[in-house]
Amino acid sequence: MSKKRNIFEEVDEAAASEVVKPAGGVIDRAPKGARRMIRVWLVMVFVLVAAMVLVGGLTRLTDSGLSITEWKPVTGAIPPMSDADWQGAFAKYQASPEFINQNSHMDMAAFKTIYWWEWGHRLLGRFVGLVWAFGFFFFLVTKRIPTGWTTRLLGLGGLGGLQGAVGWWMVSSGLTGRMVDVASYRLAIHLGLAFFILGLTTWYILHMSRSEGELMQARRGKDAGLWTWTGILIAAAFVQILLGALVAGIDAGTNYIDWPLMAGQFMPDTMFELTPMWSNFFENTALVQFNHRMIGYLVFVLAIWIWFQARGNGNRVTKLAVRMMLGMVVLQVVLGIVTVMQAAQMHVALTHQIGAIVTWVLILRLRFMAGYPAQQSVRG
Repeated sequence: MSKKRNIFEEVDEAAASEVVKPAGGVIDRAPKGARRMIRVWLVMVFVLVAAMVLVGGLTRLTDSGLSITEWKPVTGAIPPMSDADWQGAFAKYQASPEFINQNSHMDMAAFKTIYWWEWGHRLLGRFVGLVWAFGFFFFLVTKRIPTGWTTRLLGLGGLGGLQGAVGWWMVSSGLTGRMVDVASYRLAIHLGLAFFILGLTTWYILHMSRSEGELMQARRGKDAGLWTWTGILIAAAFVQILLGALVAGIDAGTNYIDWPLMAGQFMPDTMFELTPMWSNFFENTALVQFNHRMIGYLVFVLAIWIWFQARGNGNRVTKLAVRMMLGMVVLQVVLGIVTVMQAAQMHVALTHQIGAIVTWVLILRLRFMAGYPAQQSVRG
């Protein structure tokens, strides 16, 4: 029987050392460095997917997306190697609606230019898949994946595979004979899925930056109001990304190049001239660009409101995240206006697309900081 103790007895160092410390979670007992290594791998995947988005944007801006009329996930990695191969590829493109109705003047040299853009886009997609597969199976076989993360990381690869299928679904819409470009709504789905993958990868990277124990402790300081408003901002920003894809899909950025009005009007008269009426939301350049502008203004207002609401937040890192988000949103709005007024010239449009990626990441980072505030001293 243990000796009875006086309630006023002081706890000495020996007694204190006998206190059993709570064991860390299973995820924290994973092989040392697993989270750090997985985070580095995810950063690589993110960079490659971002590059895919930019190369895809250039492929669209150069009208190169329909130059390869077949989908061969494996053998398609090998480009034409001889003059006969090039003639065969060119002959297939010459049978496409885009060539017949729009590019009948094109020679072999011009065809090779657009072919290499599309081939490079597809090859980069294959490389992204290889980087994901190598990393995932390496961590799986060496048992370095923390508990509960196998399904998440596997799902990320599944989304990448789905993106490849959606890409071909998009391209095939321009080979049916009904149009000389891909369907704008399919382009929007393709880009939207790419940004969803970017967002999910960003979220995983942020989670991997801390241990599960640190995240559980950080959740106690969650800013519920900021969490809610950033969720609304994410939804609005995602809609804006989809609308941006619609603008690119029908070249709406080359029309109505004045600002803040559109052809001297706030709402152009031609916004609902197509039939059926619903088709205007996807194919009418006036309405598509108008919607893109309005949602852009909404994102801008939401960003300012969040900054205003976060003034009372006492966490330095979170407040810095708010300021970074707001600054990038303002810059992105300016880039959007310049893109319109420059009739979507390639270098300006590409800069605007880069801005969209950075804005998307900073919004997600702010939401993470709202839900899992960084630790700071009592002194602040």
